[in-house]
Amino acid sequence: METAVQTCYRHPDQPAGVICQRCDRPICPRCMHQASVGFHCPECTKQGKQKVYQGIGSLRVRPILTQVLIAINVAVFLVGVAVDGSGAIGGDSGRMQIDFGLIAKAFDRGQFIGVGEGEWYRLVTAGFLHYGLIHLLLNMYALWILGNAVENLGGRLRFGVIYGVSLLAGAFGALVLSPGSLTAGASGAIFGLMGAIFLAQRAQGIGFRDSPLLWVLLLNLAFTFGIPGISIGGHLGGLVGGAAAGWILFDYGQRPGVDKRLPLAACGAFAVLCVVGSVLFANGWMP
Repeated sequence: METAVQTCYRHPDQPAGVICQRCDRPICPRCMHQASVGFHCPECTKQGKQKVYQGIGSLRVRPILTQVLIAINVAVFLVGVAVDGSGAIGGDSGRMQIDFGLIAKAFDRGQFIGVGEGEWYRLVTAGFLHYGLIHLLLNMYALWILGNAVENLGGRLRFGVIYGVSLLAGAFGALVLSPGSLTAGASGAIFGLMGAIFLAQRAQGIGFRDSPLLWVLLLNLAFTFGIPGISIGGHLGGLVGGAAAGWILFDYGQRPGVDKRLPLAACGAFAVLCVVGSVLFANGWMP
């Protein structure tokens, strides 16, 4: 006597590995979405999207890493005020931006400076500098909202990885599109958090058009392209980097059979590529 093989309700040619924990539909690996207990089918995932995303910014655990990042940004800004005076509050470019901001190459006080001169630390330090109090407040408000969401969604480790990858990808994008500009700000990493949330939602069966962040992203992109002086490369690079890290951690990394160490290694490799690419562009080795 033969036993009939149960097939996926969406893909009749695929054998079903498990059943949906909500509706008991048989689902294949392509349709499996990780839930708090077992797996859900795409329909149940979409219907239950509010359990994760309706309260973006609402807290279930204390977002310690988000708070630490905000504290570092504020502390760096206060150091800038102490070094450069009141001009730092109004948005003037001071010693902090010149010494730690992102730029490929420049000449300052009798010597060449920049990433192309071996100052690779600028790829990171620039992400904690801001041009004035308003710039800082806007970015910290966005970091508080989006950081809460990502840290609650994926935990501190994933949030830290996404933030780091986004920051480095934003630096790479800024050096590609505006290597001679002195760039600073956390907005590249913040755009990356938005990209990660979009890909996490997609992994849960929530389309881009259904995302509550869609209009927020579109509005920020309009500002990016419409207001002079904003780093287009930094914002787009961060967005792409965060989306890539979000897909790796929240989609690919949650698939059955994937080694849990592999997504972190992949994000690390992506970050290294961003650093290498930044150095190459800063030295003019790539067109």
